[in-house]
Parts: sequence; structure tokens; C-alpha cells
Amino acid sequence: MRRTYATTLALCLLGAITSVRADRRPFIYHEIIVPGATLTNAQGINAQGDIVGIYRDAAGKTRGFAWRGGQVSTIDYPGAALTEARGIGPDGQIVGSYRMPGEPAVNVHGFLLLNDGSFQDVDYPDHTNTIPQRILPNGTILGCRHDTDTMDTMRGIVISADGTSTEIDAFASMNNGATPDGSMVVGLFLNMMTGQSEGYVIDDGEFMPFVVPGSTLTSAWDVNPRGEIAGVYRDAANRVHGFVRDAGRFLTLDVPNAAITRAFGINAGGDVVGAFVDTAGRTRAFMASRSREP
Repeated sequence: MRRTYATTLALCLLGAITSVRADRRPFIYHEIIVPGATLTNAQGINAQGDIVGIYRDAAGKTRGFAWRGGQVSTIDYPGAALTEARGIGPDGQIVGSYRMPGEPAVNVHGFLLLNDGSFQDVDYPDHTNTIPQRILPNGTILGCRHDTDTMDTMRGIVISADGTSTEIDAFASMNNGATPDGSMVVGLFLNMMTGQSEGYVIDDGEFMPFVVPGSTLTSAWDVNPRGEIAGVYRDAANRVHGFVRDAGRFLTLDVPNAAITRAFGINAGGDVVGAFVDTAGRTRAFMASRSREP
């Protein structure tokens, strides 16, 4: 079921980034507001600028949201105790996850929300839990599967539109994004040699881990058609930042005056969405848009 709230307050200017991309175009930060929410977290953005994510309502229920052109709509999987919207395709189809009442916290099931408002279940064969994170133009879904935990049994997955399912063997991994043709996949895993959470790129089948220089944790969460990767890292002082990796260069994303910034989605235009924690400890969603000035 989807309920729409019309609002002119869906985007609120937060400020310009204090650092600048190599092409000299700064980011401008905007807050994404869901009316009545006590927590918001933006997870995905498509080329049209449509945004999906997660919010907590005044009653404490976790629900999905979609933001399209100044309107926010709620996404609830029928009968679920919890719904999270994670990715949105170019045609507006949305993927995410849900949990039914009474299930243990480790249980997570996948869904695909079609444009007619109907839901389809997304389940990886022979495993208890599935988390879809992205959907590509051809209907391919990426994410992870797991069973009794979200570490030992978690593996990054690809579910093709024809139902073919494949997974990678990297430990505690999650496929979080891909270029439109699926030739480049990015994600996160636990490197058993270093004991560190790292990002990875799978480029034409070749698995290549990477870390933000000097970081103690790196997670890749999305990649756009130009190969720009958005994600999260933790520095040596244990502060958490967002990042964009472009041609091997890393740009840190910090929402002005935020204690924590995390970047989860990036679109073809290079706009980034994610979540930040303010100085009062509240989690709030943001979009960092590219300045169009030369």
C-alpha cells in the first residue's frame, strides 16, 4: 500500500560542501524531509532524481518512502512489521526488504514494487533471507542472501530478470550497485586476511578489493554509469564519512555540522544520497547535488 503526502518541504538546503571535486564543481547539500518522521535514511536515487529510502514514524514503525518531484509517498509491504525501500530503477520500480510480525531480527525478505502498486516477492533460492539493494534497467536485482546471521552466511547475489541466480564467494559480502549493463559491480565484504571491512569492484568478472586510504572501514554502496562509486568509510579517529571514488581519486562527503555522514546512492548525474547524524543524535536523509556552475 502506498500513501502520498504532498509537501513543499521535501528538500531543505543544508549548505555547500567544504571540499571540491577534481572537476571543481562543489556539492550542495539538501535535507530530504518525510513529514512526521523521527528518522530518515535515503538509500537510492535514479537518473531522474527520484529517491527512495527508510523512515521511522511517530509510532516507531520503520517504513519505506519514495520522493518524486516534491511529493513523498510511504511504502509498506502488506502486513509487514518493517519495510525498507533501498533502490529505484530508471522506470520507477523499487526494490527493498521487509520483516513480518513475530519474526526474529535476522529475518529479512525481499520485494519488488511495480509501478501499478503491486508487490512481488524476491527470494534467493535455498536461503532464508534476501536483501535486494538495486535494480538495473533490464530488471536484474543485486543484493545479498543470508540465513542465521548477517556475517558468516551472507554473500553478494545477482538475480537476473529470467530468474537465474548467482552469488560471489567473498566472505560476509553484499553486492550493492552496478553499472546499467551489469559489467561493473560494487559492494562490501570482510577481508579475512586483514580482518577489515573493505569495498570491492567486480569489473568484467575480476574481483578487486579497495579501501579509502588511511581508513579502518570501507564500504562501497553504489556506482553510476561513469564508474563513480559512492560509499562510507571510517577514518583513523573513528569518524564516519561518505565518499565518492572517481578514477581512483577519493572525495570525502561531510554534511555541514554533522557528526556522521554516510553515502548510499549515486545517479548518472553524480548526485549522491545518504544519511547523516546531527549533533543531537538524530539520523536525517540528504541529497548532495552537483553544482551546475563551471
